[in-house]
Order: sequence, then structure tokens, then C-alpha cells
Amino acid sequence: MCGKNLAVVGASYLQLPLIEKAKRLGCVTHVFAWETGDIGEQTADFFYPISIVEKEAILHKCREIGIDGICSIASDLAMVTVNYVAQRLGLVGNSLECTKKSTNKHEMRRCFEENGDPSPQSILLDSLTDLNGIALSYPVIIKPTDRSGSRGITKLEDSDGLTEAFTRAKDLSLEGCVLVEEFAEGQEYSVECISWRGEHHFLAITQKYTTGAPLFIETAHLQPAPMAEECLKRVEAVVFHALNSLGIQNGASHSELKIAPDGRIMLIEIGGRMGGDFIGSDLVYLSTGFDFVKAVIQIALGERLECSVGQTGAAAVRFVLGPEDILSFHRIREEHPEIIVRQNMTERFDRPVVDSASRFGYYLLRSDNADLLCGYMPKK
Repeated sequence: MCGKNLAVVGASYLQLPLIEKAKRLGCVTHVFAWETGDIGEQTADFFYPISIVEKEAILHKCREIGIDGICSIASDLAMVTVNYVAQRLGLVGNSLECTKKSTNKHEMRRCFEENGDPSPQSILLDSLTDLNGIALSYPVIIKPTDRSGSRGITKLEDSDGLTEAFTRAKDLSLEGCVLVEEFAEGQEYSVECISWRGEHHFLAITQKYTTGAPLFIETAHLQPAPMAEECLKRVEAVVFHALNSLGIQNGASHSELKIAPDGRIMLIEIGGRMGGDFIGSDLVYLSTGFDFVKAVIQIALGERLECSVGQTGAAAVRFVLGPEDILSFHRIREEHPEIIVRQNMTERFDRPVVDSASRFGYYLLRSDNADLLCGYMPKK
């Protein structure tokens, strides 16, 4: 990889592990993002103040540079530009049709329905007048068609508050459209995979902890999720089939699903990128020893993927939403300080937490004993 030019779309803290890993591998990093003082602007070898949605401007600069690969992690919006540039320059990526299906929740639902992948029934809305036509059974989830990180999500038990939830989701949607879908019951999980030329490799399954209704903000993630082997095999089969339905051929994928008490698996959504919230960038390596970030770079540069995944321990991240999360951290520091990997948090709770971006910090944990980490996860 020494001396190869790698374009990275996005400069926020989410991209920092990617930029740092690429530099350690000897790549020259070219980072594109709107100039806001994000960490990636300082850590990149070269920074270009071009918004991640300006596909043509980024394409022009990448052609001028002569990049050898382009990638991003944990951002659906960035993947639109990543795959567009890759397609135009003949680099490794996923097709534009795949990108459309894996970044727009309505297109994804339609794809799943056409291919027999289990997912909730849904209706696309683009105006308030459409609310009268909702024919789904309550409870329902209201969400923007094209956002992530719990932005704009509301659960409704009945029609009360429907207009407010619709307006909130529509205001946050980049395309101004809203998805109303039946609420899937069960425990929520996410699955990380890496693909090379259509061959999928299962890396890890993560148990998700959230605030619950109405906003479902993530409070923690535990990897690997406690799960029977038979159930794990069924999850793998469902996810691989859905990856094929979407046309994901190369790179990371992050699949979110629920498993009902009767064992039914329901796909919530799949992104053709690494999971955020430290799932892909940290937890996979801490729990399996597999360098997920390095693999993303290798694939972007067209290098053959060598994938060997084992289970070396358990890892978790807990987010700070309030004083109880700080108290839990202090308890861990007193009882098992050796499991603390990293922390970044504040105890100044001066605003409401309305989505993942407004949380007050996090702490990463790792142990050979999965049960030990379970004891420090949020109470449901």
C-alpha cells in the first residue's frame, strides 16, 4: 500500500480510525468534507474543503490526484459519493443501483419485498395530505427515508402525534420523504460483514441497547451478542441473502435486524458501509482480532481480501446520556479498571439527548469474560 493515494469522504471523528489506519499502512490520505474544523481536517495528509455531497467536484479532484481507491466508514451519505467516484474511475466499489437501494430506506423496503427478504410493511409519504391514507397496523415507526443515527425516528401507538412525528421526520430528510412502517417486535441486533467480489464474510453480531420508545437512541452495544449457534446460523443466512438482494459486492456492510420471541427474524435496514457507534471501528477488532478498518482500505485499493475471523473476547461500548451512565463508569473503574479501553465524556448535562449525535460521550470496554461485560450494560 506504500505511497498509494486513498480518498476518504468525510472528516468527522467517525472517519478518524480510517484516516489513521491508512496513514499507518503507508497510504497518502486525501480527505474531502465541508470545512468545519473536524478532526479529519488536521490528520489528513491533504484536505479539500468540498462537501461530501458534491460528487462531481470530488470526482474532478480525485481524477486530478490520480487516486488508487476511495472509501468512507459509518456514513450512508458519504457512500453515495464513494461509489459514484469509484464507478466513474473504474475503482472497487458497489454499483449505483446498489447504492440507491442501500442508502434509501424506501428503495430498500421495496427491494426486500421483491426478493422475499423479511422486513416490516411500510408506506412512503411526502406530504401531510398522505397521512389520511395510512393503512398499517399500529404501533408504527415514523422515520426519514435517508438518515441514520436515530435522527427523526418516532414510535407511535396510535394516530395521536402522527402529524408532529411526520413533520419532524420530513424536516430531517434530505429528500423530504418519510417512511411509515409497522413496528417489529423483539430484541435488536446488528451484523457486521465484509464482502469481496460478492463473497460475504460474517464478522460479528452485536446486541443493541436503546432508550426504547419513542426515539430509540442507542445507549450501548455488546459484542458478541449472546445467541445460540442455531439462531446465529439463521441470522447469517438471512443477512447474506439480503446482501445479495441489494447487490452489495464489495466492502463493509452493517445489517440491523430484530428477532421476535418466537424466533422470527425481521430486517430493519442494511447499509453498505461499516457500522458507526464504534461497532465497526473498535468492537470488531476488540472481540475478534480482525482488522475491519484495514480490510475496508484493502478492498478499496483492489487488494485481495484474506479473511480469518476468530473469537478472542467480548467488547462493549456504553454511551453517556445522563448521570446514571457516569455512575456506572465509576463503578467499573473501582471494580474492574482493567476492562476499560478508552473513554471520552463530560458530566455537564446541559441539553436534552434527542439522537445519537447529542449524547455526552462514551466508554469502551473489553474482557475475556462476556458475562462480566453484560453486568455493566444498561438495564432494559
